[in-house]
Amino acid sequence: MRTADFDYLLPEELIAQHPAPDRDGSRLMALPRDPAAPPRHHRFPDLPDLVPAGALLVLNDTRVIPARLHGHKPTGGRIELLLLSPAPAAGEDAWLCLYSAAKPLKPGVRILLDRDPAAEAEVVARTEEGRVTCRFHVAGGFAAALDRLGEVPLPPYIRRPAGEEPDDRERYQTVYARAPGAVAAPTAGLHFTTPLLDRLRAGGVTTATVTLHVGPGTFAPVRADDLAGHRMHAEAFEVPAATAAAVHAAAAGGRPVVAVGTTVVRALESAADDDGTVRPGAGATALFITPGYRFKVVRGLVTNFHLPRSTLLMLVSALCGRERLLAAYAEAVAQRYRFYSYGDAMLVLP
Repeated sequence: MRTADFDYLLPEELIAQHPAPDRDGSRLMALPRDPAAPPRHHRFPDLPDLVPAGALLVLNDTRVIPARLHGHKPTGGRIELLLLSPAPAAGEDAWLCLYSAAKPLKPGVRILLDRDPAAEAEVVARTEEGRVTCRFHVAGGFAAALDRLGEVPLPPYIRRPAGEEPDDRERYQTVYARAPGAVAAPTAGLHFTTPLLDRLRAGGVTTATVTLHVGPGTFAPVRADDLAGHRMHAEAFEVPAATAAAVHAAAAGGRPVVAVGTTVVRALESAADDDGTVRPGAGATALFITPGYRFKVVRGLVTNFHLPRSTLLMLVSALCGRERLLAAYAEAVAQRYRFYSYGDAMLVLP
């Protein structure tokens, strides 16, 4: 298939720049099981009435870290760092980072961090694709200081400074976030509140979690004209034994597995054998799901509205059909839905 097959027109004003006033206050478009049925329009608090009783709802409990840091060279040149992952081989408090600077960074460069004049980063290695390994020198340790040194790594299409919205640190985080490590939120989960999860469980829906640390590759464009030429960035994930058992029990009982977000889809499908048996444990996935993929585990999906030509749009197309999804997106545009991370939601019914 061609990348251009997944394009659509989106007015810029529909790209949400702020979260809804209430966490569960977004709209929800539901795609029925019948492919010939039109989309239905709801509010997100309607979700317990739409997800089948007995379904297993799987959530991604990764936690977004304040991964964006600003600083400058001793000579004054501005530098922005985005933390990707710890790099223990380079020493304590070393991280692999993306960076933005006027000139390429070389080993030995010192970066003075804006939020603490006594804190600095030292470039100790340079890799491909604009990445460097930095060792941080902070009194009391870098991990303990990260909350005050870093800021929320809002996506590039949110064109305002992080922190302009006072509660970005709370709202760009799910209420069930547990395991620190993501540099982008699993945005389908941003709509859930604790009372809403309680209502789902009271209605017979069971819940389980996986952990997939969302990386910056989630925003990487597909540059190849042919989808066969695109390679995904790998992301670390873990499936607990309890979740693998819950998936097995759901399958045995004929109950659907509904993923909250494309990250959950990729984690479960990567951990599954061809017969649908999900193996517990940790791993990394570079799974690229496109139309024609045979789903082994996931039957339904809660998701947001995704960028044109994106791997996320392709994944959702694989679940419900490309033409059907693009028609639903055209309907969402006509109905003035809000798009992307802080936008409205979609439910692909199992």
